[in-house]
Amino acid sequence: MLNNKLIVTEDNSGDAFTDLLFNALLGFAFMFFISFALIQKPLEGGNIESKAEFLISVEWEDYHPDDIDLIVEDPRGNVVYFQNQQAGLMHLDRDDRGTLADRLIIDGVNVENPANQEIVTIRGFMAGEYVVNLLHYKAHFSVPLKTKVKVEKINPEVDTVYFGNHFLKETGDELTAVRFFLDEKGNVEDLNYSQKLLITKSGVLK
Repeated sequence: MLNNKLIVTEDNSGDAFTDLLFNALLGFAFMFFISFALIQKPLEGGNIESKAEFLISVEWEDYHPDDIDLIVEDPRGNVVYFQNQQAGLMHLDRDDRGTLADRLIIDGVNVENPANQEIVTIRGFMAGEYVVNLLHYKAHFSVPLKTKVKVEKINPEVDTVYFGNHFLKETGDELTAVRFFLDEKGNVEDLNYSQKLLITKSGVLK
């Protein structure tokens, strides 16, 4: 008698498909992980590193039509002012001309900025004396105009080096608000108020 053997063949096609699907999902997960790891963290809004070491500013009454100019001389004799807005490590951020340019058209909208202010930034350390002057370029009244002058050290934290009120009397009036000395590390060593004309002595005006 012949023994008939029943041969059972297992169908492994389902397991092979499962393995293929699992490996594909594993590959996608690995690529997603790598892509996520390579994404750089976005910069936080408003957290902008300042490049200035000192800010020198002058302010006067809002809506006032008079033109006041800020003039700064560095230890090497570089002078920054309305006609030379960048010199050495100094930069005049804005030449404020009173009410002359207070209205701007932005996206078709008339925008008014009544504030009167000029700012000079010092973007590095240079040992020696800095001279901060004011010039009353254009006066419209006979009454003296009050101005506020401030010198601030920005790094490593904001520190007011000088703050004072000064009165300008007439067109062409120039005065020294403050003179300060820096050491090689940018530390303020001394302040004085000796007068030194920077612009009107040479007859240079706009």
